[in-house]
Amino acid sequence: MHERNEPQELHGLMAEFDNGAQLVKAAEQSYARGYRHQDAYSPYPIHALSDALGQAESKVPFLMLCGGIVGALTGFFLQYITAVHSYPLNIGGRPLNSWPSFIPVTFEMTILFAGITGVLSMILLNGLPRPYHPAFNVERFSGASIDRFFLCIEATDPKFDRQETEAFLRSLEPSEVSEVEN
Repeated sequence: MHERNEPQELHGLMAEFDNGAQLVKAAEQSYARGYRHQDAYSPYPIHALSDALGQAESKVPFLMLCGGIVGALTGFFLQYITAVHSYPLNIGGRPLNSWPSFIPVTFEMTILFAGITGVLSMILLNGLPRPYHPAFNVERFSGASIDRFFLCIEATDPKFDRQETEAFLRSLEPSEVSEVEN
């Protein structure tokens, strides 16, 4: 085997903070500075963080609504076609299109389609499965699941300049600033 001596491509710069309040403040300042390709990592959910990063609202609820509507229509029309056209039975003198008897299956199909749509859209919109991320290359990043807070500004950001971005991150008074290699 031969060794590759190619330089590592930079994914971005990552700043480490001691608590969530510092992370939110840093994210707000970096967004105000114009950085848009950034991400934050925390051991627990911080509700103000998505707003501080300028992230849009999730599309999952809308997609679940659409999935539920498709499920309701599928359930209703499947029963309608079966009861009225394919296999009509006159039971007890009721009309063939007896919609009240269609309600339980229609409801269940609504819940089923909405649930499946929610799970699949969440997985796809989150970019999962992703067993590897460049942030794992930072030695201290293992603390992100325990007690450390990280803000990463990616090199793909149009405003990213290695020296300026590092100076900006250091001005936020983090515990440490690290390079994130691909």
